Amino acid sequence: MLRVETGLTAPEVAERIAAGQVNDVPARSSRSVGEIVRANLFTRINAIVGVLLIMILAVGPIQDALFGGVIIANTLIGVIQELRAKRTLDRLAIVGAARPIVRRDGYAVEVDAAEIVLDDLVELGAGDKIVVDGVVAEAEHLEVDESLLTGEADPVVKRPGDPVLSGSFVVSGAGSFTTTKVGREAYAARLAEEASRFTLVDSQLRNGINTILRVVTWMIIPTGLALVASQLMVNRDDLPEAVRRMVGGLVPMVPEGLVLLTSMAFAVGVIRLGRRNTLVQELPAIEGLARVSVVALDKTGTLTDTKMAVAELRRLGADAPVEAVLGVLAAADERPNPSMRAIAAAYPEQPQWTVGERTPFSSARRWSGAVLTAPDGGTATWRLGAPDVLLPVGHEALAGADAYGTRGLRVLLLTRDEAPVALVVLAQRLRADAPDTLRYFAEQGVAVKVISGDNPVSVGAVAKALDLPGADRPVDARTLPDDRAQLAAAVEAGTVFGRVGPQQKRDIVAALQSRGHTVAMTGDGVNDVLALKDADIGVAMGAGSPATRAVAQIVLLDNSFAALPSVVTEGRRVIGNIERVANLFLTKTVYSVLLAVIVVLSQVPYPFLPRHLTLIGSLTIGIPAFFLALAPNAERARAGFVGRVLRFAVPAGVLAAAATITSYLSARGIYDGNLEAETSAATLTLFLVALWALAIIARPYTWWRVLLVTTMGGAFAVVLVVPFLQEFFQLELVGGRAPGLAVAIAAAAGLLLELVTRLARPAPPRTR
Repeated sequence: MLRVETGLTAPEVAERIAAGQVNDVPARSSRSVGEIVRANLFTRINAIVGVLLIMILAVGPIQDALFGGVIIANTLIGVIQELRAKRTLDRLAIVGAARPIVRRDGYAVEVDAAEIVLDDLVELGAGDKIVVDGVVAEAEHLEVDESLLTGEADPVVKRPGDPVLSGSFVVSGAGSFTTTKVGREAYAARLAEEASRFTLVDSQLRNGINTILRVVTWMIIPTGLALVASQLMVNRDDLPEAVRRMVGGLVPMVPEGLVLLTSMAFAVGVIRLGRRNTLVQELPAIEGLARVSVVALDKTGTLTDTKMAVAELRRLGADAPVEAVLGVLAAADERPNPSMRAIAAAYPEQPQWTVGERTPFSSARRWSGAVLTAPDGGTATWRLGAPDVLLPVGHEALAGADAYGTRGLRVLLLTRDEAPVALVVLAQRLRADAPDTLRYFAEQGVAVKVISGDNPVSVGAVAKALDLPGADRPVDARTLPDDRAQLAAAVEAGTVFGRVGPQQKRDIVAALQSRGHTVAMTGDGVNDVLALKDADIGVAMGAGSPATRAVAQIVLLDNSFAALPSVVTEGRRVIGNIERVANLFLTKTVYSVLLAVIVVLSQVPYPFLPRHLTLIGSLTIGIPAFFLALAPNAERARAGFVGRVLRFAVPAGVLAAAATITSYLSARGIYDGNLEAETSAATLTLFLVALWALAIIARPYTWWRVLLVTTMGGAFAVVLVVPFLQEFFQLELVGGRAPGLAVAIAAAAGLLLELVTRLARPAPPRTR
């Protein structure tokens, strides 16, 4: 491309920076420190518990205000973990960010997108993302895809004077544009900032938890009001005691740690993946990849290394300066793809040749070319591209190309004035980590589809070398039906697809989704952008084009396909563990609401003080949930999160409430007014049932899970036998009859819970 513009001078750039005419769009990777603190501190749950804390502090004693310390600890943990995740994200975002090339003082300079100023001259090449608005200054076969903004799939040819918008990307050709709007004024800048922010939006897991919290809120409000009135009436002669009992009933209804542990589990996942150079641009991507049922792979850069080498040059009979022409074509390409870089490395530049009109490579055409004038004055049109595109069906040269393809080699055809001249054979090296990664997906029941723009024979040979099932039946995508239903059936049946165009990749993703699949798409080239955008999870290579990195939810910064299993593992850990802890928190809410209802109807003092439920909640939910939420978990993600949680939490909560109130009323008959002894018996029963529920949730057992459950039980036993702790928590088991009855009732409830859990467990799938 002939440069006709020199760009801004250094003083002009400084002048615009001083005037604030710079592309100062905020970093998109995470919230600010202030936003993180506010989001974790000023929550609805903290507000509710804060009011209850003030009420307890007004009547005392301090032991009943322990639940306030739990909220403070939860808030601090949430802030610290998100700040750690923020640092990880910001560091990785800088590594993975696009760096446009601007022309200043006549020189091409690579800068951060935030350093672009008004009137800068920005160079463009295939795969470049347009980061600010502008007007085209130079164009050489420049084609821009604006589908991410307009929905129009066909690339738009741009000529000098035409506008370009931020959010679009270059499909083919080269050029430059002068910036007209920067920063927040640029088209789609605000949308891009919001769309790529680290967020929990569209998370199935978070949506399920929000559904549960809405139901809990509606349960708490009427129950809490009735409990307030009941305790004020029952304890009318002792207002402080009425307040303590009332707060004791309200605090455990609030699942205060559930949202925290969900966010923390995701944040820890981000940090762990960050250590593997994996940038998670949207938080639900961790969860989403764990739900994936199909992974669609591009061959080059995923299964094979991006670096290639010329393995052979086969002349097709015509006498032509093939080596010289290849050197000229490679040198003339300002943005060479891996194939052209391999040719440039094999054949030197020929300065004595003259390059006329050029046609840059595009995935849709599958060839590039130029009009070249030789040193002797002879002029011809040369093309380099896919043999089966440049030659008619049945041409004898195609048989030779297919023969190379069966060996997994990439073959390009060089033509002169549409006559075949030579086959350029390129060797591709398989990625060392590809076999293990494919084997992992096979073991996990995730189907793999290879969709590539290369010759289907060559793609099939590469897949076959990796032992991918179905690789021996590659499909030429040009033969796929246009009808969506027929296309879906064909894609479902096939494994390897070659000669797939950019729009076809998009159609294949949509076809798989129409069959109920959750689809992850990997890619690194501009021809993958549309499919990456439409896939449920888009995964881009760090060395890929800026456009692919911009639309993907996950970026593998070290270009290692082997990192995907780590992302799947993190997603499964998050989903499986949050489901475990949600069972515990919802069980507590259910038994708390039911106890309050029964107390209101029975017109008896609430059986617990806040300190009792803080102790039970900490030992059977809070502390264990912290460890369970961060533990390894390889269980495959399943739909129906809310239903499964309720199937455990409701019967567990009902049994816990029934056992506790039975023990409490029995103790009232035994102790006849000794409220501390009655409370102690009820506390023992509720703790044992809750500990039994924890033991069920902790399965399958490992040494540390057994240790966790037994440690929690041992801690409660210490409280019951140490005089200071007995007095602090106001717990004392008097005699043997009521405590023995409390243990027997708890054991009966635990056995019933075991039975209900087994009956509610889904039956294993039938084998044919």
